[in-house]
Amino acid sequence: MKTLSYLPDDYRELCAIDLEKNKRSALYINLLGVLITLVMAIVMNTIIPLSSLFEGDVGVGSLLLRIVVLAVLLVGYIVLHDLTHGFAMKLCGARKVVYGFSGMYAFAGCHDFFSKNVYLIISLAPVVFWGIIINIVCFLVPSTWFWIFYIIQIANIAGSAGDYYVIFHFLFLPDDILVYDTGTAMTIYSTQK
Repeated sequence: MKTLSYLPDDYRELCAIDLEKNKRSALYINLLGVLITLVMAIVMNTIIPLSSLFEGDVGVGSLLLRIVVLAVLLVGYIVLHDLTHGFAMKLCGARKVVYGFSGMYAFAGCHDFFSKNVYLIISLAPVVFWGIIINIVCFLVPSTWFWIFYIIQIANIAGSAGDYYVIFHFLFLPDDILVYDTGTAMTIYSTQK
Protein backbone atom coordinates (compact mmCIF):
# COMPACT_ATOMS: atom_id res chain seq x y z
CA MET A 1 0.00 0.00 0.00
CA LYS A 2 1.34 3.39 -0.93
CA THR A 3 -1.03 6.34 -1.14
CA LEU A 4 -4.81 6.28 -1.18
CA SER A 5 -7.32 8.99 -1.98
CA TYR A 6 -9.86 7.38 0.36
CA LEU A 7 -9.90 5.67 3.74
CA PRO A 8 -10.71 1.94 3.48
CA ASP A 9 -13.84 0.85 5.37
CA ASP A 10 -11.98 -1.31 7.89
CA TYR A 11 -9.78 1.57 9.12
CA ARG A 12 -10.57 3.52 12.30
CA GLU A 13 -8.89 6.52 13.89
CA LEU A 14 -6.01 5.37 16.05
CA CYS A 15 -4.59 8.71 17.19
CA ALA A 16 -3.92 12.27 16.11
CA ILE A 17 -0.92 14.57 16.24
CA ASP A 18 -1.61 18.28 16.37
CA LEU A 19 1.39 20.27 17.55
CA GLU A 20 -0.56 23.53 17.61
CA LYS A 21 -3.05 22.12 20.11
CA ASN A 22 -0.68 19.88 22.07
CA LYS A 23 1.52 22.50 23.71
CA ARG A 24 3.52 19.95 25.71
CA SER A 25 4.64 18.10 22.57
CA ALA A 26 5.37 21.42 20.86
CA LEU A 27 7.52 22.43 23.84
CA TYR A 28 9.46 19.14 23.72
CA ILE A 29 10.02 19.54 19.99
CA ASN A 30 11.26 23.11 20.42
CA LEU A 31 13.56 22.04 23.26
CA LEU A 32 14.91 19.24 21.07
CA GLY A 33 15.56 21.80 18.34
CA VAL A 34 17.45 24.04 20.78
CA LEU A 35 19.48 21.07 22.07
CA ILE A 36 20.41 20.02 18.53
CA THR A 37 21.39 23.61 17.73
CA LEU A 38 23.65 23.87 20.78
CA VAL A 39 25.32 20.50 20.21
CA MET A 40 25.95 21.17 16.52
CA ALA A 41 27.29 24.68 17.16
CA ILE A 42 29.54 23.68 20.06
CA VAL A 43 30.96 20.62 18.31
CA MET A 44 31.61 22.46 15.04
CA ASN A 45 33.15 25.41 16.90
CA THR A 46 35.86 23.02 18.15
CA ILE A 47 36.59 21.98 14.54
CA ILE A 48 36.10 25.25 12.65
CA PRO A 49 35.95 28.15 15.10
CA LEU A 50 33.09 30.62 14.76
CA SER A 51 35.80 33.28 14.72
CA SER A 52 36.61 32.19 11.13
CA LEU A 53 33.50 34.15 10.18
CA PHE A 54 35.42 37.31 11.05
CA GLU A 55 38.70 36.50 9.31
CA GLY A 56 39.84 38.20 6.13
CA ASP A 57 37.87 41.23 4.94
CA VAL A 58 35.92 42.02 8.10
CA GLY A 59 34.69 45.47 7.24
CA VAL A 60 31.18 46.51 8.17
CA GLY A 61 30.04 46.02 4.58
CA SER A 62 31.37 42.47 4.45
CA LEU A 63 29.71 41.52 7.75
CA LEU A 64 26.45 43.17 6.70
CA LEU A 65 26.53 41.20 3.44
CA ARG A 66 26.97 37.93 5.35
CA ILE A 67 24.11 38.78 7.68
CA VAL A 68 21.79 39.62 4.77
CA VAL A 69 22.80 36.45 2.92
CA LEU A 70 22.17 34.40 6.07
CA ALA A 71 18.71 35.95 6.56
CA VAL A 72 17.75 35.34 2.94
CA LEU A 73 19.05 31.77 3.07
CA LEU A 74 17.15 31.03 6.30
CA VAL A 75 13.86 32.26 4.85
CA GLY A 76 14.60 30.42 1.61
CA TYR A 77 15.38 27.24 3.50
CA ILE A 78 12.04 27.31 5.35
CA VAL A 79 10.26 27.54 2.00
CA LEU A 80 12.44 24.83 0.43
CA HIS A 81 11.94 22.51 3.42
CA ASP A 82 8.19 22.44 2.96
CA LEU A 83 8.38 22.41 -0.82
CA THR A 84 10.51 19.27 -0.42
CA HIS A 85 7.86 17.67 1.82
CA GLY A 86 5.29 18.56 -0.83
CA PHE A 87 7.45 17.26 -3.66
CA ALA A 88 7.90 13.98 -1.76
CA MET A 89 4.13 13.79 -1.23
CA LYS A 90 3.57 14.25 -4.97
CA LEU A 91 6.22 11.64 -5.82
CA CYS A 92 4.45 9.26 -3.46
CA GLY A 93 1.10 9.76 -5.17
CA ALA A 94 -0.61 12.74 -3.55
CA ARG A 95 -3.17 14.35 -5.83
CA LYS A 96 -2.82 17.92 -4.60
CA VAL A 97 -0.49 19.45 -2.02
CA VAL A 98 -1.36 22.57 -0.03
CA TYR A 99 1.19 24.87 1.58
CA GLY A 100 0.82 27.42 4.31
CA PHE A 101 2.04 29.03 7.49
CA SER A 102 0.07 28.56 10.69
CA GLY A 103 1.83 31.18 12.79
CA MET A 104 3.94 28.58 14.54
CA TYR A 105 4.90 26.31 11.65
CA ALA A 106 5.23 26.40 7.89
CA PHE A 107 3.60 23.32 6.42
CA ALA A 108 2.82 21.13 3.45
CA GLY A 109 -0.25 18.94 3.57
CA CYS A 110 -2.76 17.13 1.41
CA HIS A 111 -6.00 15.17 1.52
CA ASP A 112 -4.62 11.71 0.82
CA PHE A 113 -3.73 8.77 3.03
CA PHE A 114 -0.10 7.60 3.17
CA SER A 115 1.16 4.25 4.40
CA LYS A 116 3.62 4.23 7.29
CA ASN A 117 6.76 3.64 5.23
CA VAL A 118 5.77 6.18 2.61
CA TYR A 119 5.11 8.78 5.29
CA LEU A 120 8.49 8.11 6.91
CA ILE A 121 10.11 8.90 3.54
CA ILE A 122 8.06 12.09 3.25
CA SER A 123 9.08 13.11 6.78
CA LEU A 124 12.79 12.56 6.18
CA ALA A 125 12.98 13.93 2.63
CA PRO A 126 13.96 17.55 3.46
CA VAL A 127 16.52 16.83 6.18
CA VAL A 128 18.25 14.15 4.10
CA PHE A 129 18.15 15.90 0.72
CA TRP A 130 19.08 19.37 1.96
CA GLY A 131 21.50 17.93 4.52
CA ILE A 132 23.57 16.43 1.71
CA ILE A 133 23.41 19.59 -0.44
CA ILE A 134 24.26 21.93 2.44
CA ASN A 135 27.15 19.71 3.58
CA ILE A 136 28.66 19.89 0.11
CA VAL A 137 28.27 23.67 0.03
CA CYS A 138 29.80 24.02 3.52
CA PHE A 139 33.00 22.38 2.35
CA LEU A 140 33.18 24.27 -0.94
CA VAL A 141 32.86 27.83 0.38
CA PRO A 142 35.77 29.85 1.82
CA SER A 143 36.23 29.54 5.58
CA THR A 144 34.89 33.05 6.10
CA TRP A 145 31.55 31.86 4.67
CA PHE A 146 31.51 28.39 6.26
CA TRP A 147 29.47 29.39 9.30
CA ILE A 148 26.85 31.17 7.19
CA PHE A 149 26.06 27.88 5.46
CA TYR A 150 26.60 25.78 8.57
CA ILE A 151 23.93 27.83 10.35
CA ILE A 152 21.60 26.83 7.50
CA GLN A 153 22.60 23.21 8.15
CA ILE A 154 21.81 23.68 11.83
CA ALA A 155 18.40 25.09 10.83
CA ASN A 156 17.94 22.07 8.56
CA ILE A 157 18.72 19.48 11.21
CA ALA A 158 17.33 21.24 14.29
CA GLY A 159 14.35 22.59 12.37
CA SER A 160 13.35 19.03 11.52
CA ALA A 161 12.70 18.21 15.18
CA GLY A 162 8.97 17.94 14.47
CA ASP A 163 9.70 15.39 11.76
CA TYR A 164 11.83 13.39 14.22
CA TYR A 165 8.97 13.50 16.73
CA VAL A 166 6.58 12.04 14.16
CA ILE A 167 9.05 9.35 13.12
CA PHE A 168 9.67 8.37 16.75
CA HIS A 169 5.92 8.26 17.42
CA PHE A 170 5.31 6.10 14.34
CA LEU A 171 7.89 3.50 15.44
CA PHE A 172 5.42 2.36 18.10
CA LEU A 173 2.37 2.24 15.82
CA PRO A 174 1.14 -0.75 13.80
CA ASP A 175 2.61 -1.28 10.34
CA ASP A 176 -0.77 -0.94 8.63
CA ILE A 177 -1.33 2.70 9.60
CA LEU A 178 -2.53 5.30 7.13
CA VAL A 179 -1.59 8.92 7.74
CA TYR A 180 -3.84 11.81 6.78
CA ASP A 181 -1.73 14.98 7.00
CA THR A 182 -3.45 18.32 6.46
CA GLY A 183 -0.23 20.18 7.22
CA THR A 184 -1.14 21.51 10.64
CA ALA A 185 -2.34 18.20 12.06
CA MET A 186 -2.28 14.55 11.17
CA THR A 187 -4.72 11.79 11.91
CA ILE A 188 -3.48 8.22 11.99
CA TYR A 189 -5.80 5.35 11.07
CA SER A 190 -5.38 1.61 11.49
CA THR A 191 -7.34 -1.63 11.31
CA GLN A 192 -5.94 -2.38 14.76
CA LYS A 193 -6.91 -0.77 18.05
